[in-house]
Amino acid sequence: MATATATTSAVDRYFKISERGSSVAREIRGGLATFFAMSYIVVLNPLILSGADSAGNTLGIPRVAAATALVAGLLTIAMGVWAKHPFALATGLGVNAFVAVTVATNPGVTWPDVMGLVVVAGVVMFILVLTGFRTAVFRAVPEGLKTAIVVGIGVFIALIGLVNAGFVRRIPDAAGTTVPLGLGAGGKLLGWPTLVFVVGLVLTIALMVRKVRGALLIGILAATLLANILEQLFHIGPSVAPGKAPNPAGWSLVVPGLGDVSPVDLSLIGQANPFGAFAHLGTLAALLMAFVILLSIFFDAMGTMVGLAREAGTMGKDGQIPNVDRVLLVDAFGAIAGGGSSISSNQIFVESGAGIGEGARTGLASVVTGALLILAMFLTPLINLVPFEAVAPALVVVGFLMFQQVAKIDWHDIGIAIPAFLTIGLMPFTYSIANGLGAGFISYVLVRAFQGRAKEIHPLMWAVAAAFLLFFGIGPVEQLLGM
Repeated sequence: MATATATTSAVDRYFKISERGSSVAREIRGGLATFFAMSYIVVLNPLILSGADSAGNTLGIPRVAAATALVAGLLTIAMGVWAKHPFALATGLGVNAFVAVTVATNPGVTWPDVMGLVVVAGVVMFILVLTGFRTAVFRAVPEGLKTAIVVGIGVFIALIGLVNAGFVRRIPDAAGTTVPLGLGAGGKLLGWPTLVFVVGLVLTIALMVRKVRGALLIGILAATLLANILEQLFHIGPSVAPGKAPNPAGWSLVVPGLGDVSPVDLSLIGQANPFGAFAHLGTLAALLMAFVILLSIFFDAMGTMVGLAREAGTMGKDGQIPNVDRVLLVDAFGAIAGGGSSISSNQIFVESGAGIGEGARTGLASVVTGALLILAMFLTPLINLVPFEAVAPALVVVGFLMFQQVAKIDWHDIGIAIPAFLTIGLMPFTYSIANGLGAGFISYVLVRAFQGRAKEIHPLMWAVAAAFLLFFGIGPVEQLLGM
């Protein structure tokens, strides 16, 4: 007993569990909640990267799944043990989609070539962290904008949950309407999966109101159990399946149940070619693509980090995050490791908010999440037990918790209010944290300048705003250069 107590105390001291107002049990629950909320990436990433390159080669779904789980697990453990924050990392959805489109639309480009660009972007970002530039940019952001980032990410997380659950859906262009989103399918809530989401949401809210410990995790597990029972009874199937008509009453991606067992194949690691794109596309075109990747991972991670740290209560009164340099270094290495493993850039995952909402405050939660991700590499079929619809309620509730900070924004100062509004609005509306940050940074610089208060703008904010102008204008630039 004495040995166990001494071990617990050592863990407590190392991760500062008591100091941050948490407990070992709460950190474990938080780690579990984050894992359940983000485990879908092991299934989704291989699907996004499933296309063939110009040479007709594919990465292979089993190989991408194995590498996705392994790299995410190792990086998440590194974040927990070294940076000591409850932030999990995995393949970023924005960058992997960009990578997939790049391979599909550029003749002569292969998977090793485009993954090499991710490595190049990661190396540049790693250097920016080592030189202190990335940390300096973080510190140059006004406090009001940092709060807006938290709120925007909260709305974004809630929208992800609603869309993943099929509660909110995109209206096809063929519908001939100017309304891009609607309730359910055709304005109606359909199917058992939506019921799973509603039951999970109501249960989670009820448990939170009653202040039950583990409310989010209990909600996820209960919804998962219900989902598996319903699938066994009614054989609902997926919403989209190859060769079949869309089924609006089906599961959004993961059909609950045990999946197929595949041998672990990590042969993708080390296949990236950092110089291939420069040879096949030309130096200028390759540099522009690397710049887009760099800017996306640079600011997506920074925005997510700010939002999660504020929600976890680990951000100091001065607006700074403990061990911020370590957090940014692990995140930067995530781009290098992800590209080098042919699974695209890894970055801080916004779904970490589920664990924080469960009470996680330290790196111990990340160690739990990371260990489960590595285990998932061998037990991928178990991930298929948890559909999106079972996790979505936790994301909606976490979105609410983060949105509460909107009251801290000074809405009477138009120089902060307009940038905050654009930041909060564009994150969910464009499905991108980086886009929201870009709109907020550019508008902050412009409005302060219009107010005659340009001297209050940090020089780095000018530089970042200029970089985002190029980021948003990359399409016209490519057209001008004939790319």
